[in-house]
Amino acid sequence: MLDYLSLRAVAAVIRTGSFERAARQLHVTPSAVSQRVRQLEDRLGTVLVVRGTPCTATEKGAWLCRHMDQVAMLETDLLEKLPALDGGSVDTRPVTVRIATNADSLGTWFLEAVANFSRETGYLVDIAVDDQDHTAAWLERGEVLAAVTGMSRPVQGCRQSPLGILRYRATASPTFISRHFADGVTRERLARAPLLTFNRKDGLQLRWLAETMDIDTSPPTHWLPSTQGFVEACLSGMGWGMNPDLLTAGHLASGRLVELVAGTPVDVPLFWQVSRLAAAPLEALTRHVLSVARSRLVASG
Repeated sequence: MLDYLSLRAVAAVIRTGSFERAARQLHVTPSAVSQRVRQLEDRLGTVLVVRGTPCTATEKGAWLCRHMDQVAMLETDLLEKLPALDGGSVDTRPVTVRIATNADSLGTWFLEAVANFSRETGYLVDIAVDDQDHTAAWLERGEVLAAVTGMSRPVQGCRQSPLGILRYRATASPTFISRHFADGVTRERLARAPLLTFNRKDGLQLRWLAETMDIDTSPPTHWLPSTQGFVEACLSGMGWGMNPDLLTAGHLASGRLVELVAGTPVDVPLFWQVSRLAAAPLEALTRHVLSVARSRLVASG
């Protein structure tokens, strides 16, 4: 029989980052939380919470935390259908759903879908951000229940739905163009002109260089891990970068930004993947994600 009082204590410490905040959330004393966590660790013979500032989960602690997330969703769904079951023992705090997405989706269309979902269900969200080619790994590790990914193949144990295409263009300010490409956008000039790179996983700029200009070198780069910061840096003339049409269409129309080479977009297909175990409780999330994505992204195919 699972000890749900202790499991809730572990999950609360991991979610809030401290025994004191967990105690306030559970309406007990910090010593009671500490005792419940220690008893469960002793029973299992393993550490579940790494004590520190903040407290964090061990691998097994994270497993238990995800189990509690799924239990909370299932209990909420069941009580909506059979409210008489609630005799006061069910945890009625808002459910937290952990999901993953890429930064550019979060900065363009994904937040609208999540907000619609939260308003409808009252659920809270814990969003992990990673490159679209790496968010599927969060699902494979069981760290999230759903993710926006660049992987067309369903992750094992997940359902997959196509979302559409996030279209990017190589953009820069007119002053940057006149300073670095006065004689035209050439291989030689591109090899020296500073570009913008989101992080070490970001290969979009190099992909555009290879596909459009047949360049396989790495020009000098600014490292800038911010979707909006990318646009602002291009507008300021710091460098050129691959920006989503959803953020730059107005700037391109006004002339504040220009394409380095007209008509050379890079398309990134996106997919929604959700754990089959959570597919029913997260039906509303899937519905809002598909609706917003298909209204904002470029249709695939």
